[in-house]
Amino acid sequence: MLSNNSPLIEGFILAWSGVLRGYVNSKETKVIFLAIAAKLYNPRFSKLGFLLSGPISSREDKGGAFLVRVIAAAIMVEKGSKVRKEEVVTREYTINLHKRLHGCTFKKKAPKAIKEIRKFAQKAMGTTDVRVDVKLNKHIWSRGIRSVPRRIRVRIARKRNDDEDAKEELYSLVTVAEIPDGGLKGLGTQVIDEEE
Repeated sequence: MLSNNSPLIEGFILAWSGVLRGYVNSKETKVIFLAIAAKLYNPRFSKLGFLLSGPISSREDKGGAFLVRVIAAAIMVEKGSKVRKEEVVTREYTINLHKRLHGCTFKKKAPKAIKEIRKFAQKAMGTTDVRVDVKLNKHIWSRGIRSVPRRIRVRIARKRNDDEDAKEELYSLVTVAEIPDGGLKGLGTQVIDEEE
């Protein structure tokens, strides 16, 4: 959350007071707000342009709705870009491959399943470097290219990259998790302690 004395908030207030006094028109207003938001005070606010892509009307300008929209977007970006990538963590997920492979050609199902697992791991862990374990690959292919398991339980570990030449400091390793006797029903996402 943004603090009350944040330079970004101060910038918004200054720019908005200029609008109320009639110094700037609506086009200039948008440019000023985006300039304040984009990387001047915090590089994480560069995403703001996407959140504010809608046009602003003069009615919004008079009512102060645009300012509210900008501050709400800034807070959303601030919340969404918390430094979650920096921690090393292991979680277990159940991935529904059936819905992800719906409509897929039979002879492309297993390769597509691996791609979907990679995509899921990228989204869940926030790393572009995703490594799929050999056992997981064999489990997907165990019934052939067409008959991929409907659901799969995976353990995704976000780890530090020891390579000196690595582009990213973290990578994700996806492995097969053991399925309990009760089956996959009712199993949610679980955070695994490294001691286990």
